[in-house]
Amino acid sequence: MNKIINILKEKKSIPLDQFINIALYDKKFGYYMKKNPFGKGGDFITSPLISNLFGEMLAIWCVAFWEHIGKPRKILLVELGPGDGSLCKDLLKTFRQFKNFYNSLEINLLEISDKLITIQKAKINDRRVKWIKKIKEINSGPVIFLGNEFFDALPIKQIYKKKKLFFEKYVTLSNDNKKIKFLHKKASSNLIKSIQDLNLISSSNIIEYPLNALEYLEIIAKKINKFDGGILTFDYGYVQKKSQNTLQSVKKHRYTNPFIKPGHSDITSHINFKLFHKILKKNNLNVKKITTQNEFLKKIGILERANILSKKMTFKENANMFYRLKRLLDYREMGGLFKVLFAQKKGRKFSLGF
Repeated sequence: MNKIINILKEKKSIPLDQFINIALYDKKFGYYMKKNPFGKGGDFITSPLISNLFGEMLAIWCVAFWEHIGKPRKILLVELGPGDGSLCKDLLKTFRQFKNFYNSLEINLLEISDKLITIQKAKINDRRVKWIKKIKEINSGPVIFLGNEFFDALPIKQIYKKKKLFFEKYVTLSNDNKKIKFLHKKASSNLIKSIQDLNLISSSNIIEYPLNALEYLEIIAKKINKFDGGILTFDYGYVQKKSQNTLQSVKKHRYTNPFIKPGHSDITSHINFKLFHKILKKNNLNVKKITTQNEFLKKIGILERANILSKKMTFKENANMFYRLKRLLDYREMGGLFKVLFAQKKGRKFSLGF
């Protein structure tokens, strides 16, 4: 908190995306840099922590994609923001059952938090796994990029539209220098042109511009075009334009004010999947129709797998597995709120799950 206060005292105001970046990723102060926010005792729970069936089914999907592209002797899997390492651990457990795939495999975990790397290394003990801090470090392929709740944690810009004028949201201090608040500043001509070019301007008075995420997508698309492969990503998001502000802060599984104790709560926004689809297509990838987590997991056989496993379970184990499965698939929760996007190199026609 003091770091942001000091920055605001010095600079008077900073853009919203810069505030989010400091609050989440500052080396000493940032939320993801100093704690483990995952799980029941943390601030939020992700799909891999709800059921290891999630990771098992994604592993089978990866093996099927590898087979589709001709079983190359080397395949690189890059997990974007691997959290506490649970998904990677579950993936590896299943990958080991497919010896030819496993022998071809290298995994890169894209992680900038030393704290989370320590947590991940305690869970993952496999010589095939390496850690990278920049996506530009990837220089081989074919490559599968896998992301679960990665893009929603990247900083966004917000633009406020009033009549025909555009104002960028900044963060500043109250008159007594004790509270953080929003400030609207006239948007630069470059920013206005960017949101116009992306067709983000609608009847809504709030425009969300995920500049950071789009930069990642551009690099990922270049890597796929160069080395072959694809990207599969899961996230909170929408296909039709939303009129409301989707920025939110979460602590201990409850929504909170992002300006109260920044650095101590997660800050996220919902993903504009239509925009992501457009950017990947513009970068010459074959992009599949956006689907929900429910539809994707059911199409790749998660219910059939659960039924097979249930035959060897006690009643209590069975009830627990299907309760967790319901959380993954329920349309009112992750099943519908989470969307899934897959893009692959032009000419590839893999469609499992879509």
